[in-house]
Formats: sequence, structure tokens, C-alpha cells
Amino acid sequence: MNLTFNEQQAPFRIRFEQPISSEEMERFCAQNDPLRIERDSNGELIVMTPTNSEGGGVETDVTLELGNWARTDGRGKAFGSTTGFSLPDSSVRAADAAWVSWRQWDALTPKQRKSYAPICPEFVIEIRSESDRLAELQAKMEMWIANGAEVAWLIDPQRKTVEIYRPGDSPEVLHEPSSVQGTGPVAGFELVMTRVWQ
Repeated sequence: MNLTFNEQQAPFRIRFEQPISSEEMERFCAQNDPLRIERDSNGELIVMTPTNSEGGGVETDVTLELGNWARTDGRGKAFGSTTGFSLPDSSVRAADAAWVSWRQWDALTPKQRKSYAPICPEFVIEIRSESDRLAELQAKMEMWIANGAEVAWLIDPQRKTVEIYRPGDSPEVLHEPSSVQGTGPVAGFELVMTRVWQ
């Protein structure tokens, strides 16, 4: 597949006659760097522009905090926004930050680790950028939970809120929290929100 995009307004969706395979998607993403591309459960590709500098800085801070905690905690591994996961609903999605237990990670073959790993992270964080539509991000949070995530945080710097999603519950909304405490698989993780709200 040889398809590239220049100066298109993102995000936008592309539907092929037949859904592309994970291998084809990997090639497609490589040909269209630096666009961020995901595949939904219907086989449509979701094409997004790179995050702006301010948003990218927030993403990096959050990912570093999760990664540092994961290394110290020792129960799992953290991933950043460029990591795609092949989910049970056949989508390939990426979170701004994610955490996977060693139990799940160690069960993968070396080949699976080098592709879009066929697992759903137990914990994900999404950070709303200025171009993100809130309703679409909220739907993505529900998608993470439906695919097996145990906890998902939606951080919205514009509204200064954190929405916490868990299976079987309505989202818990925190308004201007100074910090957010991890629960379930990431009990012990704390994200201080000072840099996020700046």
C-alpha cells in the first residue's frame, strides 16, 4: 500500500474495501510519519496530526512519571503515546500513556512484542489536546474499558478535570485535583497535577 497525506485536515477517517492487516498498517504508518494513526474496530483508520509542543510536553511529563513509578514498583511496564496495542475488538489503538503488568507482557512471544501486542493495557491515560473533541475522547475511554482496561484516566487540561473510568461504574470526575492516586493494578502510583495544569 502506497498512500501518503500532505496538508490534510486531521483527524480524519479512511475506510478501505477490506480492513488492512496489522503488517499493512505498520507499513502505512511508516510511510506517513509523523502522523499518528490508529485502527478502530470497524477497520477504519483514524489519522491524527502530531501533538503540539505544549501538549507533547504534558504527555512526556505524564509518561515519565508513570515510567519512573513502574520501574520502582516492579509489577509492570509503562508505554508512551507511540505504542499501538491490538485489542480484542480487532482495533489497534494507542494511549498517551499505558501500563501493562509483567504477567501479560511475559506471556507474549518475541514476535508479538515486535508488532502491535495483542493485549489491552490494564491502565491507560489519555490527555485531551486543544484539537480533541471531548465526546470522542470519552468514547475512547469507554472503548479501553470494554476491551479489558481496569482503570483509565482522561486528563483534560482545558477544564482542569480528571475523569476516572472503571468497569461497571460511571466515570468519577475530579475537579482541579492537586494529585490523582492510582487504584487497582496501579495502586501506589500518584500523579501530581502541577505541571499538567500550567
